[in-house]
Amino acid sequence: MQIHLQPFTVNKRFPLTISRGTTSHTTNVWVRIQHDGIEGWGEASPFSVDKQPSLGKPPQTPEVIVAQLQAAIPHLQPFSPFDRQAIESICRDLNVPSAARAAIDLALHDWLGKRVGHPLWQLWGLDRSRIVPTSVTIGIGSPAAARQRMLDWLQVTPVKAVKVKLGSPAGTAADQAMLLAVKEVAPADAKLSIDANGGWSLEEAIALSHWLADQGVTYIEQPLPAGQAQDLPTLYRQSPLPIFVDESCFTSSDIPGLSDRVHGINIKLMKSGGLTEALRMVHTAQSHGLQIMLGCYSDSILSNTAAAHLAPFADHLDLDSHLNLVDDPFSGAIMQDGYLMPNDLPGLGVGLAS
Repeated sequence: MQIHLQPFTVNKRFPLTISRGTTSHTTNVWVRIQHDGIEGWGEASPFSVDKQPSLGKPPQTPEVIVAQLQAAIPHLQPFSPFDRQAIESICRDLNVPSAARAAIDLALHDWLGKRVGHPLWQLWGLDRSRIVPTSVTIGIGSPAAARQRMLDWLQVTPVKAVKVKLGSPAGTAADQAMLLAVKEVAPADAKLSIDANGGWSLEEAIALSHWLADQGVTYIEQPLPAGQAQDLPTLYRQSPLPIFVDESCFTSSDIPGLSDRVHGINIKLMKSGGLTEALRMVHTAQSHGLQIMLGCYSDSILSNTAAAHLAPFADHLDLDSHLNLVDDPFSGAIMQDGYLMPNDLPGLGVGLAS
């Protein structure tokens, strides 16, 4: 099989600020796998989960992703897209970072779906009517800026769920003021959730969990920094709200150790290494009685469409990154009344934007 790489830059309509910094654009990598006259597509998008990478997982930059893929290609080309198990093992042996593995894995799944002529959700026997609304994200900012961002989202799509990024460097009072500003203009019936991206201390998280419950918030995502799992049981016992983890959970092997201290996990294709491992995470989480969320980084509609094929498994969805891009080169899953729905086309169902 032939593997081709093409970096591309996507720009955000509105820069997104979280507790670790602000992003206005990213350079992602489009991967195309050709075999037997069929071409499968995948995407790698860069990400980082740590303010201090030396203490945790290093950033997966565009440069790292491209270099690792280029190094892996000669080892992968002798195989066919049917050899996913062998390809996955080789990528792990070569220490290919998870975002790069995700691009390869997505392209292999897309190829297979096209080969048999069916969309992935159908091959997996899933029911699209079970898909829940996807949230739209409000980044950290002043109350006025957050309020305006909510109004901007309402011009883009019907809003049935809102995720507000907290963990402001300005402190918890700034977090509270920002949330109240969003609530002033958010639809009254929209599900409201919080993502602190590890921006709180244990004491702050406990105190805010009670205040947030009074504000009608449904759950809190990653309240504590990654690597601080020892404090999660205390928060788990004292928080009136469900606790989800994102940066603390990359793959299925992370789930058993978290199962007694969180209520759910956020699965992202770039963290997991693709759909193959994401499916393992779904089943592992289910076996431990945990709820499932699907999220994204600065992904185009290509990766978000891939994740949307898994959406019938999810209790919560946060697949909105492509809606904030001014130059997404792809088309795929469609927003319908607040729901991101995979289409009936074979494979991922992704094409070039017209």
